[in-house]
Amino acid sequence: MDEVASETGIPRTQLEPLLASASYQQSIVDAMSRPAERVLTWGEYREIFLRDNRINGGVEFWQANVEVLAQAELEFGVPAQIIVAIIGVETLYGRITGSYRVIDALSTLAFDYPARAPFFRSELKHFLTFTAQHERNPLDYKGSYAGAMGLGQFMPSSYRRYARDYTGDGFADLWESQADAIWSVANYLAEHGWQRGQPIAQQAAATPDFDRGLIDTELRPTYTLGDFRRAGLAVDASLAESMPAILVAMQGVESEELWLGFDNFYIITRYNISAMYALATYQLSEAILARRGEQSR
Repeated sequence: MDEVASETGIPRTQLEPLLASASYQQSIVDAMSRPAERVLTWGEYREIFLRDNRINGGVEFWQANVEVLAQAELEFGVPAQIIVAIIGVETLYGRITGSYRVIDALSTLAFDYPARAPFFRSELKHFLTFTAQHERNPLDYKGSYAGAMGLGQFMPSSYRRYARDYTGDGFADLWESQADAIWSVANYLAEHGWQRGQPIAQQAAATPDFDRGLIDTELRPTYTLGDFRRAGLAVDASLAESMPAILVAMQGVESEELWLGFDNFYIITRYNISAMYALATYQLSEAILARRGEQSR
């Protein structure tokens, strides 16, 4: 409370009743120890997100927001299907935004989860600051077990940096305004370096003598397509030799899959630091785009 009061000017007397009401949640600590990306194979993880309800829901969400999505794509360069897919992966288009009070989640992790306490301590400060600035009651907000909020599941620091008010009412409402959420997700990706019109990912096939040493555990591209071609990977001939990429190996339902991820693939991992997350988002975006095309014929 002293830190927040001295850094933000919020009176300590205002902070005391808020933090006094925060409750430790053991289920939050338990959930932090078993995120899906760590315990599921790619085949199992993919099955969660590439379902008809998420694909059809994406088409419906796109249709309901066709104008703002078109404007966002024009303004930020991020394809509409990627924006829709991220919101679909994160919250099923606003249907599942989290049931924990944000103040409980952040205080639990700030003070009772030593592995990441500094991060969540900072997020708690950001949360208290943004609610004070907008004269909102922190006790009213619910989110994920990690304190992520709204349709796009922004952490408080990301909200303060990247959330944008599309509707012009003075508040970026990521909870109730689909337009604000769309604009904010697009801005987030653009601010992290999204490259307009560039590819995201492509499945690859290896020759028998392919050098598996080029399969990477890092998410930022460290090789070029020329490197992969020379190592025995079959790569789309239309893509430039100098294009940066990573190669990831994913355990599918029946066999291993090799995927090339380009710079925009890496940008998706800035939203969630996981190759499986980025690939699921990409594949869902393609499925939504295809289903929308089918329905418009």
